[in-house]
Amino acid sequence: MDIIKSIEHEQLKNKIPELNIGSTVRVHVRVKEGNRERVQVFEGIIIKVQGGGVNKTFTVRKIAYGVGVEKTFLVHSPLVEKVEVVRVGKARRAKLFYLRDRIGKSAKTKEKIGARIVTNEITLKEDLSEETSNAKDDVGEAQEEAPAIETENVVKEEVIDTVKEENVEQVKEKEETETKN
Repeated sequence: MDIIKSIEHEQLKNKIPELNIGSTVRVHVRVKEGNRERVQVFEGIIIKVQGGGVNKTFTVRKIAYGVGVEKTFLVHSPLVEKVEVVRVGKARRAKLFYLRDRIGKSAKTKEKIGARIVTNEITLKEDLSEETSNAKDDVGEAQEEAPAIETENVVKEEVIDTVKEENVEQVKEKEETETKN
């Protein structure tokens, strides 16, 4: 049983998008036609998310030329390049099968008020860039690792004047040069 879990763990993606039911998403899928390969975009509403682990799937529904089209995608499939959230929807059910009976504007979900479109990603497994601490010498003694030094990344914030959409720093420099003249 442990062998199966280890094989499944290798197939998982490092980061997966946070999929909410009712949200409108754009799924970028790699399609192979003959000897060519291209990326095709499928945009629609997520009507269900099911399963877990390697078998986790989500179903996206859209209406194309008056006909409802549903596609089910594996979250961890290598053919799914990325999933973009276009609109954050409001849903009070786990599965939105009632949208199948609706057409037009009633086939949409309400948008969450004040929701920001943020592509949250869930990290499933960390990147294993560091070697294990149990590394051995040629002699067979354990190596001592130097303690990790934590450095802080300084974040520089840019303040933008919303009226003219110019950097505040540039505006201040202009004002200083005008006062000098």
